[in-house]
Amino acid sequence: MNDTFIVEGGHRLSGEITPQGAKNEALEVISAVLLTDCEVTIENIPEILDIKNLIRLLENMGVAVTRIEKGKYVFKAENIDRQYIESEDFVKICSTLRGSVMIAGPVLARFGRSWFPKPGGDRIGRRRVDTHIQGMVNLGAGCSYDEKRKAFLLNAEGGLKGTYMLLDEASVTGTANILMASVLAEGRTVIYNAACEPYTQQLCRMLVSMGADIQGIGSNLLTINGVKSLHGTSHRILPDMIEIGSFIGMAALNQSSITIKDASVGNLGIIPESFRRLGITIDQQGDNLHVPAQESYVIDSFMDGSIMTIADAPWPGLTPDLISVMLVVATQCRGSVLIHQKMFESRLFFVDRLIEMGAQIILCDPHRAVVIGHDHRFQLKAGHLLSPDIRAGIALLIAAMSARGTSTISNISQIDRGYENIDVRLNALGARITRE
Repeated sequence: MNDTFIVEGGHRLSGEITPQGAKNEALEVISAVLLTDCEVTIENIPEILDIKNLIRLLENMGVAVTRIEKGKYVFKAENIDRQYIESEDFVKICSTLRGSVMIAGPVLARFGRSWFPKPGGDRIGRRRVDTHIQGMVNLGAGCSYDEKRKAFLLNAEGGLKGTYMLLDEASVTGTANILMASVLAEGRTVIYNAACEPYTQQLCRMLVSMGADIQGIGSNLLTINGVKSLHGTSHRILPDMIEIGSFIGMAALNQSSITIKDASVGNLGIIPESFRRLGITIDQQGDNLHVPAQESYVIDSFMDGSIMTIADAPWPGLTPDLISVMLVVATQCRGSVLIHQKMFESRLFFVDRLIEMGAQIILCDPHRAVVIGHDHRFQLKAGHLLSPDIRAGIALLIAAMSARGTSTISNISQIDRGYENIDVRLNALGARITRE
């Protein structure tokens, strides 16, 4: 696999681009096909590395998968290989794929046993799975840890039972996993402090269309009345809000004018307004977003004159997946901003690379950085960069596109995990990115 981008910086972008389907929603709804033995059709699936790996895992489990056309698949989980999903090989593969945590709930609900390995994926610090496992235990599952397999075994062969639970954190994947387990549990389950992101709402709507009984969709209080079985359905995935935010940042850092097509603006929440705080003009044109070229992007201050702070928070707050992009954009705005990444303790360490490129950043601690913008008076310098995770990877690509000279970005498989054919799509806008 080609693992390096060669990026010739300094080229302005123009034109239209359409975001891919949402990766985070895809991981949830594809896992949900395990809840029924009927056909489930899903459209707008992003054909990226993480999703391809999850689909391959489902096929290994015995799910019949048919690719109808690009992004449209039919799944039928009728003949699951029970012996395989108990095997060491299955557990080992799951441990390397972060998205595999999403299959634990459906498998437990349908078959009464599920292995839950410690997750892989990004190297962005500690990612807790306590919420997932505690939720399953609340539903009546027994839990033991297998030291050899480095995995938890959840056992509910007597069936899951509905209950009330208050989640210790509004975990998106934790909520989805517990939700999928509870739709087949006996009785009523109430999940308080549930995540309410649009992607979780989408999962709820898909499950309801399969016959589930879920109330409170879009709120942090979900009530699920368990049913005996689910049937098939058809579902379309939303556009990826992280990719939309990345394109907004890309346009601003390169002082470019682009139009983002079919952005499902009503599901973007606070994202457009957060970029406007960095001085970026964003015009809504129907369901499209137009970002015009500007000579200068002036960072807002708070009403009392204090320095602007941009921080992540559970929905409807700002998604942590865009903090890296916003930090890079701020390096060329006018003014200063405090970037506060609350959720992951290692996601800001890539700023060392930006400092080497000439950015003015003070890393206060693993969670906070102060950015003093250049106001496009000084161009970033090209560099030899390494993509540590998906979101830092796209942030570094954006930086390289605006830099003076030619940069190399290695370990781009991390970027490919979250962004489909990103080099081809950006080159169509005027970027100069070569994959080697």
